Amino acid sequence: MDDKELYRQILGVVSPWEIEKIDLDMDNNRVDIYLQWPYKMEGICPECGKSCKIHDRREERIWRHLDTCQLRTFIHCKIPRVKCDEHKTKTMEVPWADDMSRFTRQFERIAIQFLQSSQNRKKTAQNLHLSWDEVNHIMEKAVKRGMSRRKDEPIKYIGMDEKSFLKGHNYITVMTDTEGKRILDVVQNRDTEAVDKIWGTLTEEQRGSVDAVSMDFWKAFINGAEKYVPEAAIVHDKFHIMKYMNEAVDKVRKAEHKALLEQNKKDLKGTKYLWLKAKENMTKENKKDFKALNINQLSVGRAWNRKELLRHLWDYYYEGSARKYFNKWYFSATHSRLKPVIKVAKMFKRHIENILTFIKYRITNAFAEGINSTIQHIKATARGFRNFKNYRTSILFYCGKLNLYP
Repeated sequence: MDDKELYRQILGVVSPWEIEKIDLDMDNNRVDIYLQWPYKMEGICPECGKSCKIHDRREERIWRHLDTCQLRTFIHCKIPRVKCDEHKTKTMEVPWADDMSRFTRQFERIAIQFLQSSQNRKKTAQNLHLSWDEVNHIMEKAVKRGMSRRKDEPIKYIGMDEKSFLKGHNYITVMTDTEGKRILDVVQNRDTEAVDKIWGTLTEEQRGSVDAVSMDFWKAFINGAEKYVPEAAIVHDKFHIMKYMNEAVDKVRKAEHKALLEQNKKDLKGTKYLWLKAKENMTKENKKDFKALNINQLSVGRAWNRKELLRHLWDYYYEGSARKYFNKWYFSATHSRLKPVIKVAKMFKRHIENILTFIKYRITNAFAEGINSTIQHIKATARGFRNFKNYRTSILFYCGKLNLYP
């Protein structure tokens, strides 16, 4: 078998495409393969598929292909342009690569698999002997391809959340498909303009199919849901609600710890994370520590009790019973003489109607909270992101459940 026949089979070159020549450079571990469309044959219009006369040939283009025989492999071709009666002058499609790509489809597939496995652009670039920018280009193309392939299927439950982007008060807005467990899109900032932009990524039919939207108390999110899906219920996310309670408990702990230190008492030293735990998640050691602290005699203990009592609200399946339970809890919280707890309780009271909608829809932002670790890993391996476009590409690449392959 000669070299041309070997590489014809390796590359899957199908007639009438043919291998013109092969240049082997062992010093640089490289092989260059030159393909051509026969000069005497008519070409194919990429628009209508009709046979047309060859008009001319473009300047030579080069594509990176999978390594063959441990050699970096490059495909060269002067792609013909055809003259179509209907579509004028058009460049023919090539079977080994997508339009405007610098890599063959097979190479892109392998690169995508490497990226999904390592979740690291730098490692993938090293393994494939590419630059960081080339790997990033493959990711961007894959995400663009995947987003264009998404169907306008109905989406029943939407989640709205925010994530930090840069240091300081820099955020992104994330929209998730709660049932499909995927990120629908990401936009920069969390203001009204950002919310308008992200709702605009859904079709009118999709917005009409939404039954409920889970979110925290952020005003822009509430206004956005009322504007774009007015028939959908707003469900304030229980994880965010418990986060507010945890913050209130921690404020009580800090104030009490400071007061105890003034009395040379170190009872609360090193107990920060103990108070943030749910009772059912405590170890035997945690329970011993609590018993030793005599929590009922501490302000932070009383705050922790209110936090744990609030958890039972989501155990109810009837709105009337849940409302009665909340009212009892609210009375207890507002009469606790603990300012942080009282402040949070009053905030919950203002939003109670959209808190109780959980009883009917039982949706949360659990998926969005769950992928925080994935997003943090993406940020860590990239040493952070200063470019929002690259950040969005990474999030959708790994969390968008997109069909990425060419």
